[in-house]
Amino acid sequence: MEKGLATKLTYAGGNEVLKKHAANVSQPKVAPIYMTSVFSFDDVPSLDAVYDGTANGYVYSRMANPGLDCLADIMAQAEGCEAAIPFASGMAAIITSIISYVGKGDHILASPVLYGAVYDYLKNEAPRFGIEVDFADFTNYDIEKHIKPNTKVLYTETITNPLMEVMDIKKIADSAHRHGAKLIIDNTFATPAVCRPMELGADIVAYSSTKYLGGHSDITGGIVCASAADIAHIQRFATLYGAMPSPFDAWLLTRSLRTLELRMRAHCENAQKVAEYFEKHPKIEKVHYPGLKASPFNALAEKQFYEGRCGGMLSANITGGEKGASGFIKHCESVKFVPSLAGFSTSVSYPAKTSHRAYSPQEREKLGIPMGQLRFSIGLERIEDVIEEFERALGKI
Repeated sequence: MEKGLATKLTYAGGNEVLKKHAANVSQPKVAPIYMTSVFSFDDVPSLDAVYDGTANGYVYSRMANPGLDCLADIMAQAEGCEAAIPFASGMAAIITSIISYVGKGDHILASPVLYGAVYDYLKNEAPRFGIEVDFADFTNYDIEKHIKPNTKVLYTETITNPLMEVMDIKKIADSAHRHGAKLIIDNTFATPAVCRPMELGADIVAYSSTKYLGGHSDITGGIVCASAADIAHIQRFATLYGAMPSPFDAWLLTRSLRTLELRMRAHCENAQKVAEYFEKHPKIEKVHYPGLKASPFNALAEKQFYEGRCGGMLSANITGGEKGASGFIKHCESVKFVPSLAGFSTSVSYPAKTSHRAYSPQEREKLGIPMGQLRFSIGLERIEDVIEEFERALGKI
């Protein structure tokens, strides 16, 4: 009996076609999108073998997906490490990495200048679960006095948000390891094209791939890079909490990573020129960028970063405080005011109003994040055009 139309539409183009494709000697040049939530098996022993790890295969896309594996392979090679795991957001990557190594009664030591949502989590959320958290200045490297017998994790950023402080990763890693703690570093502002923290001793490197790794302001994601053992440990928590990205987002990010180094070269070169322009402008009170000779982090950046690159991010304190900063934003033309960063076009953000709202006014002032401070994500445009626009905006405040 001929099968009905609904049955044909249900099963045609399924397993038999996929098996033929897998056995074909010709393969797609670009990895396809494996847009499936679940994978099928011919029999129970085949399923058991995949679960037991005695055969290669996939079960459920919350656990693993071929497209996510392609993405992980690219990042592991870029970072120069054994393994990587993608996440649905940078926060998912960072928080899952942290909580996989701490529990009730453990201690986390973090630097005080962090992305605001991470600071909020460490200050207000982690203590709800009996996790002790302290903040200490990692830039003076006198941090061992803050490490306790129950310290399990040290957490910081390669280039801090928004002050562009540069951490001496090797010194911090040595301190962490002397006390049996893990060093987790957020390398979002740098990327592997500027710095590879694991080469300097970091244990786990986390990214918001929403930013430079994606680079086009069209993806939300995160990635963690580490040893195979650490990734296997973190994978269990990622699977339990369901923090994996969709296959489509993984494919988009895989596409974007192919041009990461080329893009980062341009971001860094353009940011250097904008920082030098701001440094000389009378309406800019202070510039935070490690590529400037006047920066207290310039020597460390030259030592630790590749080919003199210092990233595409910088911050500047505008004269006139909140009024001056708001006026500058209002008078920008093409440069967009956005609560994010690292797209292909230049954008401006206001830390006190967006990324660092979780900090109290007193905390921001103490750390050096005044109401007149703006954060700039320098894009891939002809940079002279961007500088001319900034000149016009500054002339109106």
